[in-house]
This record gives sequence, structure tokens and C-alpha cells, in this order.
Amino acid sequence: MELIGTLVVLLLVLAAYWSLVILPKQQEFKRHQIFVRRMRPGDKVITYGGLIATIVDLQPDAGEATIRLAEGVDVKIITAALTQPYDPETLMRNARIGIEDRPEEQARDSR
Repeated sequence: MELIGTLVVLLLVLAAYWSLVILPKQQEFKRHQIFVRRMRPGDKVITYGGLIATIVDLQPDAGEATIRLAEGVDVKIITAALTQPYDPETLMRNARIGIEDRPEEQARDSR
């Protein structure tokens, strides 16, 4: 009887781990794969390192991309390093989140 209780608890812990850790990672991987397959040469992207670049060549099956950082500066990277499309409006909106609400800003302005 005690063995059955222990197995049930172990199964519940494994199920919780799978649903809280493994499943979200799998879903994120699928979303990233869809993102990479929708990219085309000429699209602007942000890399994992925060660089803004233009896709020159893309081989999603090989997991490689060639990006242009500046005129004459082409770099070959893995597609896992392409994090999101470059959208200046979204970046600006995200950068401004919370700026108006920061207490240090208000304290500095009141001096």
C-alpha cells in the first residue's frame, strides 16, 4: 500500500515537472521554428546578442543564416540566435514601459 502511494506521488511530481518545464520549452521551440521559417532575405531581425541585422541568406533546414550588420559586414550565425523581427515601434514602446512610474524619476524631477 505504501509503495502505491509513493508511486502516485512520484507520478504527480513528474507530471507537474513536465507540464511546468518541458511543455513550455517545446512550445517555445515550435514558435521559434515557425518564426524562422517565415523569415525571408531582406527582413530585419534582432539577434540574441541584441544586434539589429538584415537577413541575406537563410537555410532553416541547416539551422544557419547569413545576416548583414552593416554594408560589407556579413556574418553567418545559427538560426537559434534570431530572436525576433525588428520592429522599431515595438522596441520604443517596450523601452518606455514603466519610465513614467519610476520613483527615482519623480524624485529627481521634483528637485
